[in-house]
Amino acid sequence: MTEKMLKFVSLEKKMPPKRAADNRRQDFNEIYDEFDQDRAKEQASRCSQCGIPFCQVHCPVQNNIPDWLMMTAAGRLEEAYEVSQATNNFPEICGRICPQDRLCEGSCVIEKGFNSVTIGAVEKYITDTAWENGWVKPTKPVVEREQSVGVIGAGPGGLAAADQLRKKGYQVHVYDRYDRAGGLMIYGIPGFKLEKEVVERRSRLLQDSGITFHLNFEVGRDATLAELRERHDAIVIATGVYKSRDIAVPGSGLGGIVPALEYLTASNRKGLGDDVPAFEDGTLNATGKNVVVIGGGDTAMDCVRTAVRQGAKSVKCLYRRDRKNMPGSLREVVNAEEEGVEFVWLSAPKAFLGDTSVTSVRAIDMHLGIPDSTGRQVPVEIDGSEHDIPCDLAIKALGFDAEDIPTLFNEPKLDVSRWGTISVNFKTAMTNLDGVFAVGDIVRGASLVVWAIRDGRDAAASVHQYLEKRAASEKRALAS
Repeated sequence: MTEKMLKFVSLEKKMPPKRAADNRRQDFNEIYDEFDQDRAKEQASRCSQCGIPFCQVHCPVQNNIPDWLMMTAAGRLEEAYEVSQATNNFPEICGRICPQDRLCEGSCVIEKGFNSVTIGAVEKYITDTAWENGWVKPTKPVVEREQSVGVIGAGPGGLAAADQLRKKGYQVHVYDRYDRAGGLMIYGIPGFKLEKEVVERRSRLLQDSGITFHLNFEVGRDATLAELRERHDAIVIATGVYKSRDIAVPGSGLGGIVPALEYLTASNRKGLGDDVPAFEDGTLNATGKNVVVIGGGDTAMDCVRTAVRQGAKSVKCLYRRDRKNMPGSLREVVNAEEEGVEFVWLSAPKAFLGDTSVTSVRAIDMHLGIPDSTGRQVPVEIDGSEHDIPCDLAIKALGFDAEDIPTLFNEPKLDVSRWGTISVNFKTAMTNLDGVFAVGDIVRGASLVVWAIRDGRDAAASVHQYLEKRAASEKRALAS
């Protein structure tokens, strides 16, 4: 039965059923169940089909959201999938991990008083249904081209670029230093947000499409950037940023103080069945410990919720601003609170205490002062408010910076910005090296998966234009 649209006036917003907190604390499975067909059609029918779809405007990949919502409401799911995947290489992943409350759903015009359309959950339902019904198929290019492109990095930006270039018929080779494709989608994001089979299924599809993966391959060790340029007609760098930001307070060198990515990677590797000595010996394992996570972004939310599932004695999140001003998804904060995480708002670490390993964090209360040049209120310490928080494992989730790029790639001629990221022409995504492009976090700094996908798609279009022009130039040279 086809659902009529504009039902937001009579139908409440509903997410798919969420597993009880006591139940989901016991494993790393995703916390939301699937919509059934009737619920997905009902929720899709709440869309107002507005003339200017702000949900689409504020989606980094410009998804045609009203169109595939209308098709879902009409039961035309295969068409809905075709529209959804036309602008997004990984809609089943974005449906799970995008902070919709800050992007499409947060921009929905019916949000005021009625609550926004459940966009992310419907997107996930559409694509999971497509996989179940065999509608998702490997790419078969109309024409095979002799030109090859090397993509460095098998994260979302690199894989999106590789997928788009393969659709054009290029011979695509993806190089990654890890033993699995997916980057942070495999090793950084916990399974309760993104089960690993979802990523591995997509990687297998790309391989079946004719993309060649070179895993456990580190540029700078197994080949220099210059050597890869000799092998390929163009290069796309999409390595992401992995260098954790540190905090300069007394006691930072004590044992039991670890970067967020090391902690999350150990947990994800353990879940994938790998041998992880640092997990087994307790170095990167929260079991039975008082855990303090420092930071307020999505990575901090991943850490606190992982610690809960590992059986931590207590889990606290220290953030120097308040709930309203935190950068992470508020939906994730609610999930964490349900699972037993305590948020210590307006609090920042002053020192780590202990002899050889951390035993407590000395924190100080903050208040929000006048806004800075960005418009955000500046946190200011409250004198005399220091207090100690018991801590056996402190996790620093303060963001990520780029590594020393020229040294990493053994290419001193590659230009970098003053932030340490790769400098590019923002119209073409090309670096100062001819035929070398860069996308994602390695250019824009630590950001969202969906932005990396957008960058990868844009760079693939620029690579195609570059190679077409070069082929035409070579053809004219031969003719003359």
